[in-house]
Amino acid sequence: MNKDWNIIEVLRYARHDWLNKIQLIQGNLALNKMDRAKEIIHEIIDDAMQEAKLSNLNIPQFASLILTHNWENHLFQLKFDVMDGSKGDHLDDEWLTKWTVTFFEYVNASIKRFYDNQLSIIIEPQIEGTRFFFDFRGIITNMEHLEGFFKETATAPKITIHHLSDQEFSLELYLHK
Repeated sequence: MNKDWNIIEVLRYARHDWLNKIQLIQGNLALNKMDRAKEIIHEIIDDAMQEAKLSNLNIPQFASLILTHNWENHLFQLKFDVMDGSKGDHLDDEWLTKWTVTFFEYVNASIKRFYDNQLSIIIEPQIEGTRFFFDFRGIITNMEHLEGFFKETATAPKITIHHLSDQEFSLELYLHK
């Protein structure tokens, strides 16, 4: 999870992603599925806009972690949305990144392999701070392990667990500026 990406690796993975997307559009055009090709183009535009918003939050370590997560071997796919709001200035990027890496490690160690596990993050910058909503859908195989992490972090006033079951959980992390 803490892979130190060099420029060549980043470009290689980004190029691979773009080629996949272009081939998907090309395939749908060849099958005369214009509506689906347009949908894919709109998805690409939306993704690029979200990546730009994340990159502009002034938390580069965290942004790098999120942007490269799906390029690595993990048991869950990551999706994210950055809501419009104030800029995330003065957040502790190092603390947020370390907490998120640990959180991802616990999630990876607690879920079913070879299953369609999804973790969504909604980032909501606000004037007073930034809210991070984490929403997981999949199969949790080691609830005790995950609960241990939640118990350790629940004492912090910035983390609230909203829901926890064997197929989903949601939590909120709030960081003051």
